[in-house]
Amino acid sequence: MGTETFRITREQAELYEERFVPALFRNWVDLVLDGAGVHTGQRLLDVACGTGVVARSAADRVGSTGAVIGLDLNPAMLAVARDVRPELDWRAGDAGEIPFADDDFDVVTCQAGLMFFPDPTAALREMGRVTRPGGVVAVQVFSALSSQPAYGPWIEMVARHAGAVATEMLGTYWVHGDPGALRARCTDAGLRVVAQHDDVRPAYFPSVEAMVLTEVNATPLADRLQPAELRQILTESEHVLGRFRNSDRLEIPIAGYVLVATPT
Repeated sequence: MGTETFRITREQAELYEERFVPALFRNWVDLVLDGAGVHTGQRLLDVACGTGVVARSAADRVGSTGAVIGLDLNPAMLAVARDVRPELDWRAGDAGEIPFADDDFDVVTCQAGLMFFPDPTAALREMGRVTRPGGVVAVQVFSALSSQPAYGPWIEMVARHAGAVATEMLGTYWVHGDPGALRARCTDAGLRVVAQHDDVRPAYFPSVEAMVLTEVNATPLADRLQPAELRQILTESEHVLGRFRNSDRLEIPIAGYVLVATPT
């Protein structure tokens, strides 16, 4: 995955917060924070915080006696995060070189971010470094694309129109779908996995069209598609995703898991 993925605009970050967060990411926040055992008074770092959905919920849990810092590489994401919760501490920084001291946090979380890091093992090692002895690192990822009954066929269809770059940009979410491989990365990074929480949670969209536009516009793919290509993708998406329509909205099952680890 190239660095182009991170070069999103302020408009794309706003769209991400408005559509993608409530459609998908918000549904996994409790699994991450419950798995990490987040409670009052803790100091927590959320790595690759995006527009801040995990950090916001964590701040409500740790309360006034705790502290939450959101860290992200993308300035546009951080700008939106500050707009939504200006009282929280939002920092610019690279997961491969986390700008905090050793043993600085009780909990480090990373929801749906590990797949974007050039060196995931190095990022995990950094998360462990800044976690105090006895503290917790909780990482959430999505299961393999082959386990996704909606996104698998849909991404294959988009790639027929947009080329292999579509698989790269839309398929990145599933690259850590093998729990055994991710556990091995944790071990290499000096982390001991103590729990794994698997789940299937829905992604909600008001329509097939809304889902397609949310996915496309949240990535650089939006700038690559010609209008005719997008129209064709929208038409075919109705056939691929129509069976997931439930009453007046689209309800797509997403499989994923959280690994909980402690520094060794």
